[in-house]
Amino acid sequence: MSTAVQARTRDPRTILNALQEHVPHLVADVGVTDLWEREVRLLLRDSVAVRSLAERVLGQGIAYIVTAMENPGVDMGVGYTVDIGVHQLILDTPLYFALCDAYNDGRYKHHAPLIERRRDGVVARTAELIRASGFAVDDELWAADEPECSPCDDKVPDSH
Repeated sequence: MSTAVQARTRDPRTILNALQEHVPHLVADVGVTDLWEREVRLLLRDSVAVRSLAERVLGQGIAYIVTAMENPGVDMGVGYTVDIGVHQLILDTPLYFALCDAYNDGRYKHHAPLIERRRDGVVARTAELIRASGFAVDDELWAADEPECSPCDDKVPDSH
């Protein structure tokens, strides 16, 4: 009889929706039932043309932000595609502050990108850190931007 324990994958949608009651200043009268749907629709409105891609980008953005908050001081970065999801979350400031409260001990996690994109393999290393943090990694999204690495750096205290 095996005693192996099966690891449970962290679900970005569940993580986001669990913040619902902790986002007091969110505009709620937009005809959506939860935070996940709100952010997917905002992505569809502004930057992503296909719903399935918007959900993938958002999920990986959540996985990145939560992992970055849970691993302060670790060099991380995303490629262009996943960064769309990261930016969506940061732009919805009431939601982003709730993420900071829940996963960064209430401290604001700065987003301080460099002008030039890095080309040092940080995207692949970040995907593996996210996987090690219990999230499913959408390898296709991460691999698409691996050569054109992230413009993120930890030059500002508590930044990604």
